[in-house]
Amino acid sequence: MPGSIYRLFMPFIVDNISTMSLTTKEKEKIISKYRIHNKDTGSYEVQIAIFTEEIKRLSSHLKKHPKDNHSRRGLLQMVSKRKRLLDYLKEEYPKRYSALVKKLGLRK
Repeated sequence: MPGSIYRLFMPFIVDNISTMSLTTKEKEKIISKYRIHNKDTGSYEVQIAIFTEEIKRLSSHLKKHPKDNHSRRGLLQMVSKRKRLLDYLKEEYPKRYSALVKKLGLRK
């Protein structure tokens, strides 16, 4: 009996995994694009870029699944976290902030 339930929900689970989360290779690609130095994996620019990509993916997921309130809450948390990081970067490093915003295309 449990196997039949697994087969029933497996297509939904696989669909969500492929659209909602970033793979390791995709994260590495983002890190290499936005890093400040060779060993940089956690600078503000890298974190904001990763959050931005995850927000884009989750937004497209929510367009397909508008009643998925658990994912909506996660999206709001990510947006809030990215905003806090952007605010800090703007306050402490205005040149880095403006370069990142232009590179990501966040503000108009």
